[in-house]
Amino acid sequence: MQIETPPTEKPYDKAEGERRGIVIVNTGDGKGKSTAAFGLALRAHGRGKAVKIFQFMKVPSARFGEHRMFEQLGVPILGLGDGFSWRSRDLEHSAQLARDGWQKAKAAILGGDFFMVTLDEVTYPLIYGWLPLDDVLETLEARPSHVHVVLTGRRCPPEIIALADTVTEMQMVKHAFKAGIPAQRGIED
Repeated sequence: MQIETPPTEKPYDKAEGERRGIVIVNTGDGKGKSTAAFGLALRAHGRGKAVKIFQFMKVPSARFGEHRMFEQLGVPILGLGDGFSWRSRDLEHSAQLARDGWQKAKAAILGGDFFMVTLDEVTYPLIYGWLPLDDVLETLEARPSHVHVVLTGRRCPPEIIALADTVTEMQMVKHAFKAGIPAQRGIED
């Protein structure tokens, strides 16, 4: 480790643009995409802003840690899918769930009632061809100017990355699962 001298002057100039809703993408193979999105949702909720979370791969009855906490806080979080694709008994049904869920998410984005709409794991139904990319892009572009949208998932389509205002790629350096350590409740749920 190299020791650094702390900055004594602000390392950036204040942005001069207008405040507006932004599109944020958390993608990559590393851990933390959804966790970061949920942190943003908590931050916005803590400021009294209306937030809604759509989880494209979780089942509606999911009771993971985030569901329990968001329910306690009164933040709506909806599971739209039927779980991991490799566990699906009917991939066309999974695709239809994604399409139906997208219509709900699209209405929330365009309706303008929410400060932030989170589309957790939305990249999977996109890259599986279950959702029309053009409709997602058009919705993001047509959203009311105050609405922030956060998208998560691996292999985010380049067209969404090009449209987004902020993109973070989570890179896996090391993962406990690769060392044979199973998923831990409260860490990976």
